[in-house]
Order: sequence, then structure tokens, then C-alpha cells
Amino acid sequence: MSQHDRTHHAKIATGKGDPQCFKGTAGPAKFKVGDQVRIKNLPDIFYTRCQVYTRGAVGVVAVVTHESPAPEDEAWGHVDQSEWFYIVRFKQKDLWPEYPANFPNDTLQTEFSERWLESV
Repeated sequence: MSQHDRTHHAKIATGKGDPQCFKGTAGPAKFKVGDQVRIKNLPDIFYTRCQVYTRGAVGVVAVVTHESPAPEDEAWGHVDQSEWFYIVRFKQKDLWPEYPANFPNDTLQTEFSERWLESV
């Protein structure tokens, strides 16, 4: 059986878990639960977990989840800087113009790293 090199991330998470291995590495969180945020429309060259349909939309921080390198950085092997991650809740009607008006309270939640969020 051949020996495979473990990634930097896998090595530091061993025995701690992911994302707990990054706890305390991002500094104070910029946003808190209940804050209104807008999703930035940043360029993505290679990889991002920011869904295109959320860009420019306004939502509310539902959970401050964890600290970790952003996926855009990890994809290029840059794991020396962590960011806060947030679960943001949107009203479906704010994301989809054709969403049925008789469901005004339907929501969607998804996660973003801090670089994608700005205060409203």
C-alpha cells in the first residue's frame, strides 16, 4: 500500500476536528446574529462557494458558524488566513422575482465566508 501525503488542513484537524482546528484564528467576527448583510458581487476566477443567485441580495445573519480559510484560498493552497463563516437567511421572494406571492414567509439559508458580506 502506498503512503499518501496528507494535506496541511488534514494534518492540523487530526484529533481536533474540522472546523474546530481553526478556532481562535480569525479575530473578532465582523457580524452578529440579526445583522442585515448584502452579498457582494465579487469576481470568482477558479472556485467559490458563493452562489451566483445570492449576489446583491440582502439577508439576515442567522448563525455565526466557525472560522476557517475561505474555499477560494484553500483551492490555491493558501491556508494561512482564516475568516468567519456565517449562515445567512433570505426571503425566497427576494432571491427569485417569480416566487409565488402566496408564500411570503418562505426562506432559504446558505453559508458564506466573511469576505462575501457587507453591512446594509
